[in-house]
Amino acid sequence: MSSNVELVRSIYADWERGDFRSTAWVDPGIELVIAEGLDGDVLRGRDSAARGWREWLSAWDGYRAHAHEYRALDGERVLVLGRMSGRGRIGGVSSETETANIFHVCAGKVVRLALYRDRSRAFADLGLEE
Repeated sequence: MSSNVELVRSIYADWERGDFRSTAWVDPGIELVIAEGLDGDVLRGRDSAARGWREWLSAWDGYRAHAHEYRALDGERVLVLGRMSGRGRIGGVSSETETANIFHVCAGKVVRLALYRDRSRAFADLGLEE
């Protein structure tokens, strides 16, 4: 298995426990793409991405990201199919959504992370069949 897949597995090991604190895997110039955000939001740089994560996580209690499948797409990109779950802090509504995330890894750091709540859009963006 590629070292990029192993890196992404290690990230998800933390996320599955609800631990989103580590930034050791983040390239300083990372692009965090929220595919279904307003105008396909892109947060550039470690500080901006960290603020975006904190803002997202602050809306949830018990937020977790679980991976079901890891696919090495090429020498740099890893597709993760999984789900997110948590309970909204406002209203207390529980949510569980199937997700797809694309990690672009260069020199052992994630330089781009695209987050999708709509798997079909992720596959379309990749030019792949689901």
